[in-house]
Amino acid sequence: TASREKLRAAASATETQARSFSETVRQSLASVNDLQQDKAKLIEEFASGKNQNVHELMIGLQKASLAMELTAAVRNKVMNAYQEVMRLQF
Repeated sequence: TASREKLRAAASATETQARSFSETVRQSLASVNDLQQDKAKLIEEFASGKNQNVHELMIGLQKASLAMELTAAVRNKVMNAYQEVMRLQF
């Protein structure tokens, strides 16, 4: 019975970690999306003359660019790992 309890605890911990990972990915993608929307807003405000702060514009553009590059890099690593797992012989 003690081993069953350990098994249940391990299964519960794994389930919590899986939800935690998926939630982390979801939140990260939402943050990247928010940065992209902020970038579009900054460009629109700058083009219309509402905001003439070039520094703020450039910082916003760079933040969005770096977030997108990081997201693409993580996606590529995940795809490579998936392909490697699929190549394994069981």
